[in-house]
Amino acid sequence: MAATEKDVLDALKTVKDPELNLNLVVLGLVYDVDVQGTHVLSHISLTSPMCPVAEQIVQMAEDAILGVEGVETAKVQLTFDPPWTPERISPLIRSSLGL
Repeated sequence: MAATEKDVLDALKTVKDPELNLNLVVLGLVYDVDVQGTHVLSHISLTSPMCPVAEQIVQMAEDAILGVEGVETAKVQLTFDPPWTPERISPLIRSSLGL
């Protein structure tokens, strides 16, 4: 069965930002998911360009995507354009964080 963007986003929900302990999707850190057959390319951001665990987060995201049925290869690229802001967090979560 072919993977879908929803499948990939569900997998990325298992990857948490270590500082906020919330997943990449809820935080609005997933900028793009492109599923082309068995290959997935995703662009994500981080809450800070100076994140000391950036490489780990990218690797965890790639591993999560590779765990999706039908995905054979995955590439996750970091982007800071546009820069992430708390406004990318869903309003409900943002209010629960007091932001």
